[in-house]
Parts: sequence; C-alpha cells; structure tokens
Amino acid sequence: MKKCDVIVIGGGHSGIESCMACKKMGMDVLLITFEKEKIGYMSCNPAIGGVGKGQIVKEIDALGGEMAKATDKMGIQFRILNSSKGPAVWSSRAQVDREKYNEYMKNLIEENVDIFEGEVTDLIIENGIIKGVEINEEEIIYSKCVILSPGTFLNGVIHIGFESFPAGRIEDRKASQKLSKKLKELGFEILRFKTGTCARLDADTINFSVLTPQFGDNPPRPFSFSTDKIEIEQLPCYITYTNEKTHNIIRKNLNRSPLFTGKIKGTGVRYCPSIEDKVVKFPHHPRHHVFLEPEGKDVRIYYPNGISTSLPIDVQDEFIHTIKGLENVKILRYGYGIEHDVVNPLQIYPTLETKIIGNLFLAGQINGTTGYEEAACQGLIAGINASLKIKNKPPLILDRTTSYIGVLIDDLTTKGTNEPYRMFTSRVEYRLLIREDNADIRLREIGYKLGLVSKEEWEKTKQKIENIEKLKNLLKTKKISIDGKKVSLFEYIRRPGIKIEDFEFKNEFDRNALFTCEVEIKYAPYIERNLKEIEEFKNLERIKIPPSFDYNKIPGLSLEIKEKLSKFKPLNLGQASRIPGITPSAISILLIYIKKHFS
Repeated sequence: MKKCDVIVIGGGHSGIESCMACKKMGMDVLLITFEKEKIGYMSCNPAIGGVGKGQIVKEIDALGGEMAKATDKMGIQFRILNSSKGPAVWSSRAQVDREKYNEYMKNLIEENVDIFEGEVTDLIIENGIIKGVEINEEEIIYSKCVILSPGTFLNGVIHIGFESFPAGRIEDRKASQKLSKKLKELGFEILRFKTGTCARLDADTINFSVLTPQFGDNPPRPFSFSTDKIEIEQLPCYITYTNEKTHNIIRKNLNRSPLFTGKIKGTGVRYCPSIEDKVVKFPHHPRHHVFLEPEGKDVRIYYPNGISTSLPIDVQDEFIHTIKGLENVKILRYGYGIEHDVVNPLQIYPTLETKIIGNLFLAGQINGTTGYEEAACQGLIAGINASLKIKNKPPLILDRTTSYIGVLIDDLTTKGTNEPYRMFTSRVEYRLLIREDNADIRLREIGYKLGLVSKEEWEKTKQKIENIEKLKNLLKTKKISIDGKKVSLFEYIRRPGIKIEDFEFKNEFDRNALFTCEVEIKYAPYIERNLKEIEEFKNLERIKIPPSFDYNKIPGLSLEIKEKLSKFKPLNLGQASRIPGITPSAISILLIYIKKHFS
C-alpha cells in the first residue's frame, strides 16, 4: 500500500508552488501529472507578471515561493508597468524564455518530490474526508491531504473553428474527464469557463524593419527579493497593429467562429478578449495593438500577444498575413480556444480547503481564476495550509489588508465569480500600503516562520527595515534652508519632484530601502488614513464565527440571510459582511448575538 503526506494533482504553476511549500514544511509529497516533461510549461504567453499580477509574484517570493526566482533566472525582458503613475500601482512584468523556464521548474520538482505520470480517475473518500486517489483506474495511493490543481485539463475541450477535441492544451491531448465527473457526484457545483491563446510565429519570416521595438528597463529590476542582478541577455519586443482589412476578414468569417455560433458555451475572459471579440465589441476602433513577444533567446519563435483566437486555420492564415510586418510570416502553430470545468469557489474556505470534503484543497484555475500568477499564489497557500493541517497547527489566512493574495482569495470565497477571475490593482482597497516594493516587509517573516524562507533571506529583510528607520531618522535631523526657513529633509522630500536620490547620502543605503522610504514619506497622510480604515476593518475580522455556528437560532435575521450565512460559513464577521446580500443591519444583529453568547 503506497502512502504519503500530500498528493498534488497537476504540474502547472499552482502544483509547483504546492509541491515546494509542502516539501519545505517537511511533508512527504507526491506529484501526479500527465507528463513530467511539461511541469511548469507556459500554455499561453511567455511572460510573468503584469498589472496587479506583478504584485502577486512579489508576494509569492516574499512568502518563500518559486515563481520570482525562476523568472529572474530565465527572464529576457523586464519592465515596470504604470511607472508614470503613483507607486501604488507599479507592476513588474517580464518576458521569459519559455523552454528554459519549463526546464528550470521541471528540474526543481524532480529534485525535491516524487512524480507519478498518470491520470487521477477517482478520489477515495471516507466519512466526508479524502484519503487518497485512484490512478489510471487501477492503482490507489493514500495520503493525509490532496491538493487538486488540474488547470485547463479538468474536462478540457479545445476549439479551432468547428473542430473540437478533449485536451488540456494543444500539445497534450488529454483531459481529466473522470475527475470532473467525480467532483459532480460529490456535490460540487461545476461551472464552465473558456480561455484561449494566440498563434506562434517563425521569427525568421517576420519583417522587423517595419516594426516598432519595445525595450525593457535598463538596468532590469529583478522580481525576487533574493536576486541582486539580472545576468541573462535582454531582448526587445516589437509592436504592430491590426487594420481594417484584418477586421473585415474576421467579420466575414464570424459564422465560422465557435465563439459566435454558440459552439463554445463557457464564459470567456472579459479582460483578455479574443481578436474576434475585440472586432465585434469595439467596431469604432480602426486597429488593435499586437505585441510580438520573443519566446526565448535560442529559439526563433514569437508570440503575437493581442490576437488570441479560435477561428479556423484558413481564417487565421488570412487575417494574420494582413498585419504589418507579418505579410510573409510562417505560422508555426495556430491559436485556439479552450473550455474547462471550474468548481464554484464559494464551496471552498479561505484556506482553500473545500467545505464539502475535508482535507481536499483546490488551487488555480479550478477555483475560477485565469493566469499563471493567480494560480501560483493559490498553490502556495494550499500547500501551506495542507501542511499546517497535517501538523495540527492554525491555518494561514491572508486578509485584504495584508496582500493581493488575500484580496484574491477573499473575493473568490465571499463573492464567487461568474467569469474567469483576473487580478487588477483596482480590486485592492489598500493598494498604497500593499505595494510591490514592501512585499518582503509585509510577508517575509510569515514565510520564515513557516520554514519557507531561509534565515539569510529573513536577515536581509530585517536589515532593510532597519535601514528604512535609520534613513527616516537621518532625514528628520538634517536641515536645509528654503526661502529663508530651515526645514528638515523629511519635510522637503514631501515636495513634488524632490527625490531621495538627489542627496549625497544615497550611497549609504540600499536602493530598495531608499525607494520604500521615499514612498512612505511622500504619501504619509494617505497612508495614515488607510491605517485608520484598516483598524476598523480588523475589528470585524477579529470577531470569529465557529464553523458549526447555527444561524437559524438568531432572532431578527430573515430566512434569506440565514440561508446565505449557512451556505457560505464565514470564518469571521468581516468575511460575513462581504457576502453579497448581507445587509449592515444583519451584521449588527449577528454582532450582538455573538458578543452575548460567545464573549
């Protein structure tokens, strides 16, 4: 009889973080995946980060995850997005060498956990608790916890025109159909979502001379707080556009689109529409951006970001060749749409353990998200909480004031989602406090105490915190004469256009400490206001609700409110207040009842 502590199902970005978190926390881990060669493979664009996503990657790194370190090793272009705006919304993004990233992650997992190639065909449940899994309809492996992160393989179906077939991605024509059926039998509410990807283009057939290059930042800024410098050679992207001829070809062939003829039933990604979606929904736009992104330093392949499509192959051939610079391009692989199953995330706790089956954790696209980064952070939290549960320790729940990860999980578990969920800075109420630059200050101690962050890395963060305080004290004591008055440098730096780097003592401090200190000085009044709001938020979060709480006993609550609270099973009063349809008066009644009976 084979046994282990944790079984992780799925070798994508979510499964990787789950495996490594469990391993570092002393668990015996088994990863089950269709093909180990595809561990960490980027199914869509070869990039990590982006608006709202870069913050997540920084937080994964601060907690001790792997995505940022791998990106720094294999990143071929780094840029800070939104740099013309305030630092609250600055977001890192990197183009990544697809093949080398895949190889890096595969080697990392092979060195640390056991791998079993196969399909999970059944879940072993006893008295509402998962005990293990069945593989290939024949072998059973037992475990204390199971983390399910199948990505688009959960009953996945690929569409190219009217051709469709079961698959998790075009290179892997397999899909977890039996697993999806099992989840339905267990009582999970299954939703159907859709995503898609672009064609792949032969670099040697692109006319780069007529395109606009887009260079990265110089010097490139690393993703990981552990990386001092990016060593790999950097490459440019290129910008081109669709045009009216492109759009006319697409309009003419909408009757052959699985998206517009109803063949695809799943809900698509509103914030990342296909090119046919753009043409239909924005008819007044004469053109749309196409970013030609290199897939690696040693491969001659480009990803045309902006023209995701599920149109037939002949239509893709026709419209791609109307785009400037791509008139004679050779298409190496065509774009496609993919539908996959999703579990309603209202059926999971903020720990990512399911409410229906104990010790079963869900992470990644199965919870309704889209994107590598959103998947990876869930995998990390699921791995942490599965390990903590096995150790009989309290779970890790990050709230909305501590991290983008906390916002993402809270949104999913209190509001649910009726479309693929993508993180944005606009979803975050306290984004001035939970920025990219201070993710290590916010979260690294948590990672260190869990055993995910090394002592050396934690000491580095403590030194940064000390340097910031030392710098603030220095600025408060040093004076400067302005218009005949003496003012401290601390006050002077608050003025528009004044930067800490303008002063000679900048060489005494780390660049990251300088930046974080400057932000905290310039935005001090807003930060103080945020901190007061957070204290009010925390007051509700501190009032815990027992999981077995019987809402039917509370007089004054409507039947609808009682049903919603019983279904959602909020862990505290703050979470209860964010459930759609729960009124302020209901929260007041609940507060009075809890204080009377549980204080």
